[in-house]
Amino acid sequence: MSLRADAPAPPGVRRFSHAERWVHRTTAALMGLCIVTAACLYVPQLAELVGRRALVVTLHEWAGLALPVPVLAGLASRAFRADLGRLNRFGPHDRLWLRAALRRDRRPGSRPAAKFNAGQKIYAAWIAGATLVMLGTGLLMWFTHLTPLEWRTSATFVHDWLALTIGVVLAGHIGMALADPEARRGLRTGSVSREWAEREHPLWRP
Repeated sequence: MSLRADAPAPPGVRRFSHAERWVHRTTAALMGLCIVTAACLYVPQLAELVGRRALVVTLHEWAGLALPVPVLAGLASRAFRADLGRLNRFGPHDRLWLRAALRRDRRPGSRPAAKFNAGQKIYAAWIAGATLVMLGTGLLMWFTHLTPLEWRTSATFVHDWLALTIGVVLAGHIGMALADPEARRGLRTGSVSREWAEREHPLWRP
């Protein structure tokens, strides 16, 4: 199988627009607020330390309700829409990347990737789906007078366990980000070095 590499990235490659960085930061802040307030509601030690349960519940509900807003607002950005299209497309190089990742193969050229690698695409799809499920189950739990008890019980079960799963996945996401300063620089400033782009995303055409 032959893979066509794009032209080498120039120095100071522009990776993310201002709108994309705003979407990421705002979504991260809302997700963080959801996780912190959820922990305060479910961990007895934190609940006792924080108190004011009604306020914590209100913050949790409204942060969860607002979670899709940054993404919806970001759709006004052409760069953001273009990156959503890239995240939603899998190619032969993504399958090669996944095979190499599963084998823990770090040899040069073993993990071909365009602007986003296969792991980032899978994460983006999973977290988007999980967020929608959390929003739906949260609404069922919030508006208790609109749904039967069986629905609310099932929604609570899914909401609680999916929240725990999201926490674990986000911890992994943050851990990988901490291990890659250049990727963090791209989200902070919008630009990455040419060397990093050529090494980690050799098929990317800026």
